[in-house]
Amino acid sequence: MNRERLIHVPNGWAILPLTLAIFVISGVFLWMFIDGAIEAASGSRELPNFWLLGGFLLALGLGLFTCFGYFTLQPNEARVLILFGAYRGTVRDAGWRFTNPLNSKIRLSLRSRNLNGEKLKVNDKRGNPIEIAVVVVWRVHDTAQASFDVDDYEEFVEVQSESAVRHLANCYAYDHGEENEITLRSGVDEVSANLQQELQNRVGKAGVEVEEARLTHLAYAPEIAGAMLRRQQAEAIIDARQKIVHGAVSMVDMALQDLADKNVVELDQERKATMVSNLLVVLCGETEAQPVINTGTLYT
Repeated sequence: MNRERLIHVPNGWAILPLTLAIFVISGVFLWMFIDGAIEAASGSRELPNFWLLGGFLLALGLGLFTCFGYFTLQPNEARVLILFGAYRGTVRDAGWRFTNPLNSKIRLSLRSRNLNGEKLKVNDKRGNPIEIAVVVVWRVHDTAQASFDVDDYEEFVEVQSESAVRHLANCYAYDHGEENEITLRSGVDEVSANLQQELQNRVGKAGVEVEEARLTHLAYAPEIAGAMLRRQQAEAIIDARQKIVHGAVSMVDMALQDLADKNVVELDQERKATMVSNLLVVLCGETEAQPVINTGTLYT
């Protein structure tokens, strides 16, 4: 496993005068050679000095060669330097820089990136087919690992993300879990944290850091969506009825208790049962109850 090694290279503006000086020297050599060639043509000397021509070509080549050593880095960018197949180091200093022109320079972005995963059809813990999609925020953390430990780190992150999502869906039920069981629908924060941790374990070898992972789509597959919707509606009705009955019983108990404590009226067991029945009908009924006024005595 490779590890990133930070190096610092000279500022390009500091090396620029040297490059310009080399071009000036090459120009001087060329001017001296041309001047000698003119004198040779006029008969003042036999031959021009070809060593000056060689010096001009050498200086020109050296100047052009140094031009390949300049490169620029923006904030949150890095350059991996490779010399004849050997990793020399990583430059992260922003600005105009200069390095050995023989170094190969691989540019890597260190900015955060979004991976918007496609909808995947998988089975949850109970075998129900569901559709799930995630968004992953990631960035390159170790440039050496990203460059040398995997073939294509972007494709590697994409494939491993899909694999992690499939594994995550198989570990949790979509909904209706057992008591205190985390499900995909109810435990969003816990599921997202586990997804982020699993993704980090998978893509860490590529020098990638996962900053966030969230579910963006979660639904039953179309072939069972209708049946599951009716099931959810039935369970919702049952839960609502349970709360209504629980509240009605509490209100009836409170009413009987207040009547007894304040001596408003004394009711025997039969009348208490009648009152309880009437109150439960009123409180639990789906439509408004129509009151019937008794103008006679309590027992007629």
